Amino acid sequence: MTVIEQDLERAPAQARPRACVGRRPHPRPTGQDRYTISEVAEHTGLTAHTLRWYERIGLMPHVDRTHTGQRRFTNRDLDWLDLVGKLRLTGMPVADMVHYAELVRAGEHTFAEREALLTAHRAKVLERIAELESTIDILDYKINIYADGRPGPAESNWRAPQ
Repeated sequence: MTVIEQDLERAPAQARPRACVGRRPHPRPTGQDRYTISEVAEHTGLTAHTLRWYERIGLMPHVDRTHTGQRRFTNRDLDWLDLVGKLRLTGMPVADMVHYAELVRAGEHTFAEREALLTAHRAKVLERIAELESTIDILDYKINIYADGRPGPAESNWRAPQ
């Protein structure tokens, strides 16, 4: 069971993310989940360069390697990359994501610090959502002005909107 799945099981139902319900299934069942970097790149949409960079900066947990040194990713790694993708989408700085990864690796005694980090980031995301909603209101207002000023099909003298 992945760290994310463990966290979800502990979370009350109302706190469980909607996205996890419809999450894309893993390409292979656990136990047969040994993916190359190119397979992970194809599945996640990330480049191999980005995956190597994530590992180098400490954003990826330890990735197993074959006897020849090739990376072998697991379903757990795919789950982690899904979470990282969500954090990126919300605009979390890379340094905060790396710090979060360090806290996860440090163990359960960091739950309070992880919660604080995610709670602070959530507040920033909600602030950004409010800004975007305000922007949508302005766009809707302007769109309606132009739509109301557009000549109907019966009018023969078309004029460009202002």
